[in-house]
Amino acid sequence: MVNRSSLDPIEEARARIRLRYQRARPVAPPAKSVGQAIMKVARAKLPEKGPAIGRLKLQWAEIVGPSLAKVCEPDKIGASNKGKGRVLTVRSIPAASTMVQHQSELIRQRVSVTLGGDVREIRIVQGPLKQSPPPTLPKKTRPLTADEREALHNSVQKIEDADLRKAVLALGEAVITTE
Repeated sequence: MVNRSSLDPIEEARARIRLRYQRARPVAPPAKSVGQAIMKVARAKLPEKGPAIGRLKLQWAEIVGPSLAKVCEPDKIGASNKGKGRVLTVRSIPAASTMVQHQSELIRQRVSVTLGGDVREIRIVQGPLKQSPPPTLPKKTRPLTADEREALHNSVQKIEDADLRKAVLALGEAVITTE
C-alpha cells in the first residue's frame, strides 16, 4: 500500500502539475575572476587582433634600423582581404617612400618574426610621421659686450679655485649670450 502525505489532496495535485510544467534552469557557476573571464575571451581573439601595433611601435627602430626608423613608422595592422595573415600599413615621408618600398620585403620578414610570422603584406602610405619630434629651433647667440664681459669677470674674481672660476665664467657667458 502507498502511504499518502498529510497534505490536502487538491494541493498535492496542483504541486504535481506545477512540477510537470516547470523545468529547472541550470545554474552557471560564476567566473573565478573578471581577469580570467577576460583572458578567456582575449585568447580567442589575440591571434587576429592582438596589441601588436603598440609593441611594434616600441621596437620599430630595432626592427628596421635607425635610418629607416627616421623616415617611416608603423601605422596600423589589419586583416588581409586575401585570406590568412595580416597587413601592416607603414606611414612614410614622401621623399623616402621609394626606399621604404624597396626595403618592404625585408621589413615584412623582420616584422613577421617579431609578431609571430603572420604578416603577409606591407602597404605604404605617404604622409607626415605622427611620432616625429617637433623641430628644435637653433638657439641664437650674440657676442658679449665689453661692459658685460667686465661685469662677469668682476663677479667671479672672489672664487678661489681656478677651475671652478673658469666653469662659472663659461656658464655666465652662455647664459648672457643666449637669447
